[in-house]
Amino acid sequence: MSRLFDDLKETVKEWTTVAVEKAEEVGKIAVAKTEEVTRISKIKLEVHQHERDLAKLYEKLGRFVCDHAKRDNMVNFTGNSEFFDLVQKVDQFQTLIDGKKEDIEQVKDEYKLDDSDIATVDDVVEEKIENSPKSEIKDEHSSDE
Repeated sequence: MSRLFDDLKETVKEWTTVAVEKAEEVGKIAVAKTEEVTRISKIKLEVHQHERDLAKLYEKLGRFVCDHAKRDNMVNFTGNSEFFDLVQKVDQFQTLIDGKKEDIEQVKDEYKLDDSDIATVDDVVEEKIENSPKSEIKDEHSSDE
């Protein structure tokens, strides 16, 4: 009976050692993936912020064009430095956003991550937008109908 317990104890000890080694290996992989997913999420958050800034810039550009069209009956912006400054800023933001998106793809390729490995900022943002109250502009338009 003593030999049976000794054999059982030895077998359990071996299994435990193997299980601990596997757990350590899985833990290291999980930590590495978590770091890279966090890195990607941070870049995605930066992209989202830049896209918001770009949207504000487009709005400013639209207001500028609309104001000039109404006030001065002008839709030709040749030589208008303010207009071209806004257009240049739009291009700079778009280049910055494209660069950040390339950074994300590089990290994903380098660490062999796919989209299912990454919790996207887009999902969080979409959820917040769905749960937020509708804007006043939409309410005004819907009441006109």
